[in-house]
Amino acid sequence: MSAKPTGRLVHREDGLYLMLNRLFNAPIEQVWASLTRPVELEKWIGTYTGSPATGAVKFKMTAEPDAKWEYVSIRECQAPHRFSGDFGEGEDSWRALFHLVEGDGMTNLTFGQRLRSPSEAATMGPGWDYYLDRLVASRAGLPLPEWEHYYPAHAQFYKDLIVPVRTA
Repeated sequence: MSAKPTGRLVHREDGLYLMLNRLFNAPIEQVWASLTRPVELEKWIGTYTGSPATGAVKFKMTAEPDAKWEYVSIRECQAPHRFSGDFGEGEDSWRALFHLVEGDGMTNLTFGQRLRSPSEAATMGPGWDYYLDRLVASRAGLPLPEWEHYYPAHAQFYKDLIVPVRTA
């Protein structure tokens, strides 16, 4: 797998987002499972505890050695199409979303993280490319990519992203 930066900046109602896409040769339900079931999440990013039905769980990025459990407030969950959640608390909190669309046996994943400022893209972009490529590799039974191929190699791409003009 060749590591390439893929993100773009997009304005949404609630702020500026870093958005990335991946395409899977799989039904939407299988991709949804990779994004929402603890056993599948563990293969590429982390795990969670708690009951999603309550709207609150705790999530931990197990691929990061010093990661701590974070509270997640589930804002929206429409299986198998849409998810939005707030991760962490206080100044360290962050919002993420994903949308899935299926067509012709393929499923497109659009992932986004809300940014406090465009400069955050320089570190968040390489990180999400890395994790989403881990998702692709884990689903395909391939070796997981290595972080060194993403950061700092992709930081300049993300620093150079142009913030789109807001349209009314």
